[in-house]
Amino acid sequence: MNTLSYLLLLTFSEGGEKGGSPLDVNPGVILWTVVTFFFLLLILKKIAWKPILNFLSERENFIKDSLEKADKAQKEAEKLIADNKVSLVKAEEEAHKIIEQSRELAEKLKAQILEESKSQAKKMIVNATSEIERKNAEAFNKLKGQVAEIAVNAAEKILRENLDKDKHVKLVNKYLDDLKN
Repeated sequence: MNTLSYLLLLTFSEGGEKGGSPLDVNPGVILWTVVTFFFLLLILKKIAWKPILNFLSERENFIKDSLEKADKAQKEAEKLIADNKVSLVKAEEEAHKIIEQSRELAEKLKAQILEESKSQAKKMIVNATSEIERKNAEAFNKLKGQVAEIAVNAAEKILRENLDKDKHVKLVNKYLDDLKN
C-alpha cells in the first residue's frame, strides 16, 4: 500500500521539473495508464466480453457442425461409391450373362437354320430325283411306244412283201437308214 500511496503522491505533485522528454519515466502517467487500462477492461468485460465470447462460441459450434456434416457427407459418399461399385460389378455380370445367352441363342438359331436348310435341300433333291425318274419313265414309255410302232410298221412291211431273204435284209437296212435320217 505504501507503494500505491507513493505513486499517487508523485502523480498529483508537481515537481520542479517542467520539461522532460517523452521517454522519461513519469509515475503519474504510468498510474493513469494502468487505471485507464483496468477501467477499460472492466467496461469491456461488462459490455463487450459476453457478445464476443458468444460469437466465438457460436463460430466454434458452427465449425464443429460443418465438420460433422462434412464427415457425414464423406461417409455417405464413400458408401455410395461402394454401392455403385457393387452395382457396377452386378451390371457387368448381368451383361456377361446376357451376352452369353445371346451367343447360345445365336448358336441354336444357326444350328436350326442349318438343319432347316439341309432338310429343304434334301427335300429339293428328293423332289428333283423323283421328277427326273418320272421324266425318264415318261421318255422311256414314249420311246417304247415309238419302238413298238416302228416294229409293227417293219413287221407289216415284211409281211406285205413276202420276200426272200436278200430282199428282207435290204428292206431292214433301208428302214434303218430311214430311221437314221
